[in-house]
Amino acid sequence: MKNTFGTIMSFLILIVLAAGVYFIVETVRETAAAAQQPFNQVNQANQALQTQVAQFMNPTPTIIPDPVTYITEIRALARLETIQYSVEKVITAEIGQGTFSFAFGDKLLFVAHGIVIAGIDMEKLQPTDMRFENNVLYVRLPPSEIFIATLDNEKSYVYDRETGLLTKGEVDLETLARQTAEDEIRKAALEDGILVQAQTNAENYLFRFFNALGFENVIFEK
Repeated sequence: MKNTFGTIMSFLILIVLAAGVYFIVETVRETAAAAQQPFNQVNQANQALQTQVAQFMNPTPTIIPDPVTYITEIRALARLETIQYSVEKVITAEIGQGTFSFAFGDKLLFVAHGIVIAGIDMEKLQPTDMRFENNVLYVRLPPSEIFIATLDNEKSYVYDRETGLLTKGEVDLETLARQTAEDEIRKAALEDGILVQAQTNAENYLFRFFNALGFENVIFEK
């Protein structure tokens, strides 16, 4: 009987000790959490302040398109695009260079990636430009031309820019560099013979097209 009573008392003591330990641990946790809360609030305030400062120093541009759209012209096209060039050009734009360039100069290096597309405008093809004689189809195609010569804005970028100590830089300098880049890209494609290749590709394509229509003999006149 005494052994049973002693066992029960030992078990009760263990339960009380366990409850006491649990109570102490929870009290310490709550105290630590309460002590940490002011620091958490300070950290959150610091993070919010850092976010506001970052937004102020590097503001995100807001783009608001005008809800009104004006369509000025609609025109039907019959262009046969036969070749596309991808051109890269490095443009240097500068102003105020000279003795006082360190103070008033502005210079930028612009890497331009452009696309040039050429082909034949089939709308210019007249009935008199085609004739069928002695089982031969004679065709005189319009001269090839450049349809598009433009920059790829996603790939074009300002590589470097140097401004003088006493100037904020020319506002339109990058715009001028971009305009020059488009002209240079077009010029580079022309010098590489894009129009000749466009004419050749058009003749090859139309030769197969006329063959599919049943014209076995096709001659392209100049």
